[in-house]
Amino acid sequence: MKESVFIFWFRRDLRFEDNVGLYHALYQAKLQGHKVLPIFIFDKIILSQQTELKDKRVDFIHRTITQMQTKLVAKGKSMHVIYGTPLEAFEKLLKLYDVKAVYTNHDYGPKANERDNAIAKLVENIGANYHHFKDQVIFEKDEVLKDDGKPYTIYTPYANKWRTVWTKQIPKIHPSAKLLDYFLDSKPIAVPTLDVIGFEPSELVVPPINWNEHTVKKYTDQRNFPAIKGTTQLSVHLRFGTISVRQLALETQSLNSTFFNELIWRDFYHMILWHFPQVANGKSFKAQYDFIEWRNNEAEFEAWCEGRTGYPIVDAGMRELNATGFMHNRVRMIVASFLTKHLLIDWRWGEAYFAQKLLDFDLAANNGGWQWASGSGCDAAPYFRVFNPRLQTEKFDKDLKYIRKWIPELDTPSYPKPIVVHEVARERVLAAYAKALKP
Repeated sequence: MKESVFIFWFRRDLRFEDNVGLYHALYQAKLQGHKVLPIFIFDKIILSQQTELKDKRVDFIHRTITQMQTKLVAKGKSMHVIYGTPLEAFEKLLKLYDVKAVYTNHDYGPKANERDNAIAKLVENIGANYHHFKDQVIFEKDEVLKDDGKPYTIYTPYANKWRTVWTKQIPKIHPSAKLLDYFLDSKPIAVPTLDVIGFEPSELVVPPINWNEHTVKKYTDQRNFPAIKGTTQLSVHLRFGTISVRQLALETQSLNSTFFNELIWRDFYHMILWHFPQVANGKSFKAQYDFIEWRNNEAEFEAWCEGRTGYPIVDAGMRELNATGFMHNRVRMIVASFLTKHLLIDWRWGEAYFAQKLLDFDLAANNGGWQWASGSGCDAAPYFRVFNPRLQTEKFDKDLKYIRKWIPELDTPSYPKPIVVHEVARERVLAAYAKALKP
């Protein structure tokens, strides 16, 4: 006879602490006399899109899942980690167990919604319940809307309304970690190795979750200078849910308003993705920007990717990205502006490259950031704003400490000459945008 269980499906919430869906699964198991089977799926569909054997994100997820499994095994429990498609995984689980309910947390992209709808239908077809909860953002979907019920498309009024909602609905912490005894007792189930899922270990260096209060307090003053440790480097942990965004918001709300605003920006871009899913399918938020005639020079794009444009601040950023999977946020804006404005290369090319390389890649934020840089997004920088890399360097890395770290051959004959002249590029992009956007 098959054992009756609830299933909790880990995704972008790789932690036991303050995990909303996990808390509800374990609490209901406690009330109803069931046990919870925790699962994680290495999705073949997603993994097949990764082009590097030493993919840092896959390595990060694998390390995190392994650490979580070690904690569970010490309690006489085990996570069921499956390599396959979600549909295959659930079809297998439904044969092994008498599944009464499936619990998980929301995801927001169009493809994720299709996946979740398919799993919900499969589960409900056998008479089980499918429960999903808000976890990776603070406010989602329709929780922060204009007074007329329409979604915001400008950040500042959204943020003002967000803060009003916050004061009325300050989030609570869910004590999910205290209920782990309600996981199913199990012998250890081996986590598939990286080799089994088609990857190799990477030279991954992950910043610690233990953020520094001093860094948050000084965030406004220090965040734009890539040569110093002026940010918390929590983006990867927020991306994969190894830290709770609610807990972080509650602990930092009184420390620094600029830092707190960044958490609101996360919610804003996820809200945009939910209400305007076309942005994830290659569409500009401002439709007229799809008429821009991009140059799309492949040799220049390759030079940008490899960090050899002859513009040191741009090249340093791209080399940092390629080597580590990270890039300082100020530098992200500079390199994105350079690609779209100086080289007149489609923002989608840059978006796709970042999607492959960034350890903290998040569809909503990545798309929002690239469309902001190109001018095509909601509340974007005006198209005539073209960052001057030299001035950006003088302002944010005047001693060249960041640049020299990543470009040791600076000031030598081996460093390439600039592939474009700033003044010429500026005139060119302004003309191209004006042509596409004329009334």
